[in-house]
Amino acid sequence: MSMTPGGPTGGPEYLEGSGPTQAAPGNDNRKRLIAVGAIVAGGAVVAGGAWAATSFFATGAQPAEALPASTVAYASVDLDPSGGQKIEAIRTLRKFPAFTDEIDLQADDDLRERLFEEVLKSSACEGIDFADDVEPWLGSRAAMAAVDLGEDEPVPVGVIQVTDAGKAEDGVAKLVETCGAETDGDAGGWVVAGDWMIVAETAETAQQVVDAADGSTLAGDAAFEQWTGEAGDDGFMSVYVSKRVTKYLDDLGGMGPMGMMGLPASPMVEDGAMADEDGTTSDSEQVPEGLQQMIDDFDGMAATVRFDDGAVEVEYAVSNYQPDMTKFIDSTNGADMVAGLPEDTVAAFGMSLEEGWAGALLDYLERALPEESATIDEQLAQLESQTGLALPDDLETILGEGVTVSLGSGLDPDAVANGGPGEVPMGIRIDGDADEIQAVLDKIAAQAGPEMAELMQVTEGDGYAVLALQDGYRGQLEDGGSLGDSAAYSEVVESEKAQTVLFVNFDTDDDWLVRLTGDTPEVSDNVEPLSALGVSGWVDGDVVHGLVKVTTD
Repeated sequence: MSMTPGGPTGGPEYLEGSGPTQAAPGNDNRKRLIAVGAIVAGGAVVAGGAWAATSFFATGAQPAEALPASTVAYASVDLDPSGGQKIEAIRTLRKFPAFTDEIDLQADDDLRERLFEEVLKSSACEGIDFADDVEPWLGSRAAMAAVDLGEDEPVPVGVIQVTDAGKAEDGVAKLVETCGAETDGDAGGWVVAGDWMIVAETAETAQQVVDAADGSTLAGDAAFEQWTGEAGDDGFMSVYVSKRVTKYLDDLGGMGPMGMMGLPASPMVEDGAMADEDGTTSDSEQVPEGLQQMIDDFDGMAATVRFDDGAVEVEYAVSNYQPDMTKFIDSTNGADMVAGLPEDTVAAFGMSLEEGWAGALLDYLERALPEESATIDEQLAQLESQTGLALPDDLETILGEGVTVSLGSGLDPDAVANGGPGEVPMGIRIDGDADEIQAVLDKIAAQAGPEMAELMQVTEGDGYAVLALQDGYRGQLEDGGSLGDSAAYSEVVESEKAQTVLFVNFDTDDDWLVRLTGDTPEVSDNVEPLSALGVSGWVDGDVVHGLVKVTTD
């Protein structure tokens, strides 16, 4: 998704990144973690983009051409991007003092050499020279992947582009010999096939990957083409997760979604049975039908991280594995409401809610977690008793058909500390009936006491019900505004498609973030270049899209 750079007036350039995935509900119960296995793999995109943020993914031969169509997960990166793109990327990153202090990367640096130097810093390898031993054979592109070779677990492999097969064999052999002490004698194996080196646990495994790719590559796989296409234009890093991941769920070793999140694995074995801690199968514990359906409905995902005209962007597309829930937010009403907030809004979140969403959410939880159904009912009954609410109907009334939560200008920490929450310019706008909303809030206020009751007074303005902590900001919300027409908003929000929006303007309110972090110059100096953040999410049939963008001054 290309962006237009700021004009001669000094408009922002943008660091654009992509959107949040929807995640299934979870808790500490190991059984509930299963549903996350095929869904949260998109988190690897953002984590991988952090270390690759000084590179760019260019067109041309890609590592996917060296991998078989049975690849389960894939992440690729280009370490020698085209000059113009690299200059834009580095110029933007150099605005941040922490980047220049720690990396000090120049536009004409060879990123392959810099990465190689960083790796050798923490090793005991001596006698290896990049110019003599590595540069003559090392290409610009690389990837990590998990490949299904018909075993109980996918095989982790690396793919490295080579420019000279013979020199690559000699160069890697020297690296293994010189740095052998670092690997305890187990450096793995590799096979050079054409322009690619496949690295695996053993040379035999590497050869199996090469053989499996013969005539059936990942690059030619229809699902791979579909999902990488859904993720938009190419960037410096590309990630793909196949539907085949559901075969292994979260039991993917170091590359698995559970491992990425630092969560304990809870592997599922045959016929939906759960594995006990000792690895044995418990026939009595089955995957809940609702979770299994969600797993079955996952068809794949892809994401791209890219720079463009001084911007960083992460865009992703994931199969709509929860259509029974996403249909309730499949409207632009919430995004339109955010666009109608005051232009000097500091931060805002907005989403749509179709009628019946609260009841559907409860039904979904009970289907996904049937063993907790009785507990959920008990907790709802207790909440109704404590608040006087009738759930889930009153919850739908409070949030209406769309809601925004926003923070306005004029945030003064000292005033808040001395005056309490009434000094915070924060408020809520709801697309609903103000009288009905007030009637529900009165039930809560009766239980909460007079101080809380003051904060639960609903007014109406610009066609919406309004609640606010600060009287002055309440008036601004009643009047509405034209935030959507501002340059800061339009440059970071996918306004034509977005159904769910998160927006933060770092420049408004006298550079509020710089002002609030002024006591810590190290932090303040590094947030000063930020201009705005936008997170856009939308559902398009069977695909859920997300896009995150960050602009800089």
